[in-house]
Amino acid sequence: MTDRLYYNDSYLREFEARIIRRSDDGGSVYLDRTALYPASGGQPFDTGTIGGAAVIEVIDEGEEIAHRTAQPVAGETARCTVDWARRFDHMQQHTGQHLLSAVFQEHFRLKTVSFHLGQESATIDLETPSLEPAKVLEAERLANEAVFENRQVTVSYEDAAAVTDLRKPSGRDGTLRVVTIADLDRSACGGTHVRATGEIGVILLGKLEKVRATMRVEFFCGARTVRRARADYDAVSRIAQLFSATPGETPDQVAALLETSREAEKASRRLQAELAGYQGRELYAATEADANGLRRVVRMVATGTLESLRALAASFTAQPKSVFIAAIEQPPAVLLAVSADAGIDAGKTLQPLLGKHDGRGGGSARMAQGGVPSVEMLEAVLKEL
Repeated sequence: MTDRLYYNDSYLREFEARIIRRSDDGGSVYLDRTALYPASGGQPFDTGTIGGAAVIEVIDEGEEIAHRTAQPVAGETARCTVDWARRFDHMQQHTGQHLLSAVFQEHFRLKTVSFHLGQESATIDLETPSLEPAKVLEAERLANEAVFENRQVTVSYEDAAAVTDLRKPSGRDGTLRVVTIADLDRSACGGTHVRATGEIGVILLGKLEKVRATMRVEFFCGARTVRRARADYDAVSRIAQLFSATPGETPDQVAALLETSREAEKASRRLQAELAGYQGRELYAATEADANGLRRVVRMVATGTLESLRALAASFTAQPKSVFIAAIEQPPAVLLAVSADAGIDAGKTLQPLLGKHDGRGGGSARMAQGGVPSVEMLEAVLKEL
């Protein structure tokens, strides 16, 4: 059995340990005691060194903990170290999660159903299908109040049968390790935590995301908050420089630019429609009718989208007795448009042909489109139209 030193001292950075065995490949060592935390409960594993070899993974195997190292470790005993920057960051985020979850539950009756600690940010999933932004801001404010109050964070060991006031029932028997934030939270937890809420640092809540029946809340604590705020400020400052404005003026400047862009896009679409109308009528006039009085045009382009040809097709087939076929080689796609008096149903004509050549598509009686897997199949469809 491995003695888990981190249970009683999350601040232990160096320790001596005896190597009790090694894995068959020599890539893992098992110690009689360790301060290196294995991945568990949403918190990633620690890194560090064992006998000078870098620890690349720590794995909880029940009674024992496996330490994967970058190279084999020789000897019977080893001097071990914990990567303190990584460990303290995890302590800040994990304790911040306890605090934040307690605030959401106490003030908004929202339970935390899962926790994930990533490299850049952490998240909690709340048991609710929706969450108003105002509640998020209030939770952030209340959480930071608890940080500034510098409440004690303590660890105790209690009998599972007698333990009370846990934020979430444990479901385990025997002795529970209980992490308590004074006058706010009591949770059964095996993770590493700071000694007081002031060490969590400022808590910043980020994006909200609906995940199935829950709402996922992103958050940052301590040094991560500083990095996130700095990155956001630098980004806003660069945008502000482009507008020759202050960061505070940037939202109005961007809003004005977007409105101008939308108006320009509307004008562009209107002009493109007018141009397509003119081109369609000109093309119709320049196309000779066949023996049945039907004017038929086929347009083939190498790349692009059918959307760019729809307006031209609509303009051409707005004229009597007309058929317009457009095709794109990459990705292979075809469009069929017909006039109301052409005697052809575009959708009923094109859809079976596409299906015959492993393609898909459909449309109305006047215009239909779809795609096929290859240029060869596209050519086969065009031959049959």
